[in-house]
Amino acid sequence: MPQSDSPPPVPPLLRGQTYPQVSPPAPLQIPPRTLCYVTDRHAFAPSPENPVATLLERIAGAARAGVEWIQIREKDLGGRELRALVHHAVRGAVQNAAAAAPRCRIVVNDRLDAALAAGAAGVHLRENSLPVKDVVQWCRSGNAPADFLVGRSCHSLESVLDAQAAGASYVFFGPVFATPSKAEYGTPQGIAKLAEICDRARVLVLAIGGITLENSEECHRAGAAGIAAIRLFQEAADLAALVIRLKF
Repeated sequence: MPQSDSPPPVPPLLRGQTYPQVSPPAPLQIPPRTLCYVTDRHAFAPSPENPVATLLERIAGAARAGVEWIQIREKDLGGRELRALVHHAVRGAVQNAAAAAPRCRIVVNDRLDAALAAGAAGVHLRENSLPVKDVVQWCRSGNAPADFLVGRSCHSLESVLDAQAAGASYVFFGPVFATPSKAEYGTPQGIAKLAEICDRARVLVLAIGGITLENSEECHRAGAAGIAAIRLFQEAADLAALVIRLKF
């Protein structure tokens, strides 16, 4: 990242100030067929000389192409490095957001501190991470912006309903299809299970896990509000063309 750039701004919370309290938060409104690019700088092939710079270029390209959400999922970065990455990602998303998707939201995997410090739009919690209820209550008690998102990864109906009851803004459900990045979660859930989840849940559900251009339509027919993926967006030769095909 360029050394001449100014450091990320310190958020009001860290300066001893607070945000207005919001209770309950307004329901999240998202565009139909919302797209979320989940990042993994280690998955670029061939491996670039500067993976972070390459990742920031891909994030800017995704924003230009009309991807509405980008989840920063760089689990091995330290706090300072992650905060800097998210800061640059937020700025890049703002500067490159497409007319079709004027607000490209950046959410941060599991690191609430980095998300707030860098001005991200939300935090995405793992299923075994901090309790959604505690994070939502803390954020809505004047510690985060009113529209700050709290999402959660879920791998069962029980987990989805728990996140919904706790006030999650949205959930990811999967893996719907087989994918190397979700192999630890066992057998793919399948389209029938996704349809059941979407039918039972009131919270917004995004499908994740093995999503491709060819099977994305099945996820929408099952009731998913959108799709999330790593390789689908990270490996695309033409992101703009991909987004058009996914949307229409």
